[in-house]
Amino acid sequence: MTGDHRVVDADEAWERLRDVRSVADAGSAGLVPGPDGRTRWRHGTPEADDLADRYLPLCLGGPRLTFAQLGQSLDGFIASRTGDADYVTGEEDRAHLHRMRALADAVVVGAGTAVADDPRLTVRACPGTDPVRVVLDPHGRVPPGHRVFTDGAAPTLWVVGADGGRGREVAGRDGVDVLTLPDRAAFAPRNLVRELARRGLGRVLVEGGGGTVSRFLHEGALHRLYITVAPVLLGDGVPGLAFPGPALMRDALRPPTRRVLLGEDTLFELDLRRTPDRGEPVGHEHAGAGQARREAQ
Repeated sequence: MTGDHRVVDADEAWERLRDVRSVADAGSAGLVPGPDGRTRWRHGTPEADDLADRYLPLCLGGPRLTFAQLGQSLDGFIASRTGDADYVTGEEDRAHLHRMRALADAVVVGAGTAVADDPRLTVRACPGTDPVRVVLDPHGRVPPGHRVFTDGAAPTLWVVGADGGRGREVAGRDGVDVLTLPDRAAFAPRNLVRELARRGLGRVLVEGGGGTVSRFLHEGALHRLYITVAPVLLGDGVPGLAFPGPALMRDALRPPTRRVLLGEDTLFELDLRRTPDRGEPVGHEHAGAGQARREAQ
């Protein structure tokens, strides 16, 4: 694939990255470690190198990887007080989100997000394969006429509680499967991740909303968290991460963090696998970031 000296542009870089799942794959694709410790294309444009830097950790994250994304205002809201989120962040962040969908086996949303946004959860802003759409709906709140159940654009797994009573309404539709869990405890994030892995869905993107992402974060079920902050002030609205935090700042968890500019927005990438102990200062190369403890929405 890399025997010539053609320059790898952003489009070619993304096509190659989609197939990278090991260090050997990365080398075959034309990626080489640089003197600064970061991996770059052997012959790549700056834009292609940016894509490698941003997404290679996900590509090399292994067959069992859970990551999440939120887009929010400067003051921490993912939607206005009326629930309008169209759009908090800009076009570059939406392209970033679609790339992460393309790198996932499954994309997970909670019932609140599915009801309010009627999302498609497909890959449209970049080349890539659609993940399985997973809707967490313990009480059967999501209308069966929503697009994830009717558009046939990608497979959908509707996860409902035993007392929800809604799964049978879509069970016979093409591309729609229903998973009935016995009780609320079965909806715990770690249990859900294990259940998805048993179905061959080991690489999981948790896309929203804030309550769902907070639960996964609080229970230690996330390996990486991406938060894109837009230069917007809402004053009030639907919170992103909401949790009862520690009494003392030194007790906050401070995972290693990278920052990337996406147009006017700023993307924060938190590596939750390498979180220092409470009270341990983060090195100067990382920005401090508190970790959510519990969903409070």
